[in-house]
Parts: sequence; C-alpha cells; structure tokens
Amino acid sequence: MGLFDFLTSTRRPESGAAALPADEVRRRLMALNRESAPYRIVDGGSDGVDVVAEWKIVDAQWYEIFARAGLKKVFRIFLRLRPESNEVRALDREYEVEWRAGVPELSLARRSFSGQKQSIEFGKRYAFKENLEFGEVYEYKFQTGEMKKPIQDAVTSAGWTYKGVVPPLGKL
Repeated sequence: MGLFDFLTSTRRPESGAAALPADEVRRRLMALNRESAPYRIVDGGSDGVDVVAEWKIVDAQWYEIFARAGLKKVFRIFLRLRPESNEVRALDREYEVEWRAGVPELSLARRSFSGQKQSIEFGKRYAFKENLEFGEVYEYKFQTGEMKKPIQDAVTSAGWTYKGVVPPLGKL
C-alpha cells in the first residue's frame, strides 16, 4: 500500500494476482451495469477517456427519485485504462444539477471539483399521504462508494490497480 493510497482512493490487487488483458478489464467494468443500480457505466470516447461511470440522473426510471431527493450535485468518474502499467486511472468530477419542469439539466459547477471525492447525500421526505395521514413518503441515500467500490473490485480482481488521480499532480 502506498503512502497516499487512502487519500487518492487507490486500490491495489492482491500480491501475485495475474493481470488480465485490457479488453477483459473493460468488459468487467461494462458488466457492472444492471437495471437496479442508480449508476451506469458507459463508453467514454466522447469524453476522451475509455469508460465513464455516472449516476442515472437522466434515466427516466431514476430522475424522479433524484428530483424528489432535491439532489443538487452529482458526480461522474472518468476512467482511463493504462495497459503498460496495468492501471485504471480515475478522476472524479462534480456537476451541478438544475431541475427544469421536473427534468434534470447538468452543468459544470461554477466552483468545479476535480480529483477524488467521497460523499454521502441522504434524507427523508415527509408529507400528507393519499389517506391524508402525515408521515414519511420516502427515504433516500446516494453515496459515491456505491459506484466506486464495484468499479474498484472489478479492476483489482483483474489484477490491475485502481489509481485515483488528483489534479494538478496527476493526470489520466
């Protein structure tokens, strides 16, 4: 374990683990997609990286949940595979969310964040229910670890290192 691994979210494979080819690492990352997860893993070509992990905030099934929770910020993880060093380099980026007529619109925050982030947003909403009783309508919790941990596990189980990047010191 490196001196700053904790601060950079870096995770290393078990010693002696055989490194799989980059195509297999990418396949494992894409296999993390599932209907019930509040995040998705997509091709990152349009963002200049290999893979992007992001909250499903624009997915019709999920955006109502995010809107009700009043989520104001979301984040994306940009991943670049480095086969020469068997590393997946990761950069977190935070975005502001504006809700227009119940539909999310992402924009880069004026005070932007780039680096490594660990956060949890949670809460409960109370209101009058259909039977006119006052009570808890729903409860929510969004945490970056819910997205990061499966990615880190997929990378390290393939014999690669998940290396968090913190600008300006590191780059993807």
